[in-house]
Amino acid sequence: MANLSMPAGFHAIRRDRLPLETVMDSYKARGKLSEPTVCPYCGAVFRSGRWQWLPKPENAHQTTCPACHRARDHFPAGYVSVAGDFFAQHEQEIMQLIQHKEAQEKAEHPLQRIIAIEKNGQGALVTTTDIHLARGIGEALHHAYRGELEFHYNPDQNLLRVSWSR
Repeated sequence: MANLSMPAGFHAIRRDRLPLETVMDSYKARGKLSEPTVCPYCGAVFRSGRWQWLPKPENAHQTTCPACHRARDHFPAGYVSVAGDFFAQHEQEIMQLIQHKEAQEKAEHPLQRIIAIEKNGQGALVTTTDIHLARGIGEALHHAYRGELEFHYNPDQNLLRVSWSR
């Protein structure tokens, strides 16, 4: 059996102790959406059970996608805190990496987007519409520049806080 390395901050999960999904995410659809459905804000299309980037179909239903809903409400699912002297020296390069990671993920998964990037005295705070994008940004930073990477997941709120510094 091969040893698999685990990213810092993650622990192995026992399959016999998987928790039942108890998180009530108000941004998920309550029932199945009619197909096709298009988001009037971003143009994403709900077809084949998921949101996709497709040409807008004729006579499509309209509803706001969960990513646009979260962005309009300023209610992120992921927070990525970036700080340290290295960030101050390589800010433009790091911000390009973050935006590239978002573009890469968003091309395949329309609901994974950056809501905002707020710069402060110590670094920057990136807010995302999805916990998976926040994790991906943290892992991309760690892969490219090493440094300290921490994950804090709150299952009650379906919220991920990622902290990277160097």
